[in-house]
Amino acid sequence: MAALSQEEIRRRIGEYIEQQFLGESEVSELTDDTPLLEWSVLTSMNTSLLLSFIRTELGVVVPPTHITGRHFANLAAITDMVYSLAPQPAA
Repeated sequence: MAALSQEEIRRRIGEYIEQQFLGESEVSELTDDTPLLEWSVLTSMNTSLLLSFIRTELGVVVPPTHITGRHFANLAAITDMVYSLAPQPAA
């Protein structure tokens, strides 16, 4: 699998969150700094579903040590975490 750019990771995760979780939420628009945990967009079940999406669709395994509020606070934090864990092309 080709390495994904940070922008591609942000777009794909953002689309997934919008399609899967915003319909049942009072949040109408997702931005990089929308507080996903504070506004209960990411519940424990939704976070599990998101982790599965990241693993199967983006090919990135998020270790348990990264499943923290800091890493899942908003779209920007999730994107940064996934990008840092994604396999990078050899130099």
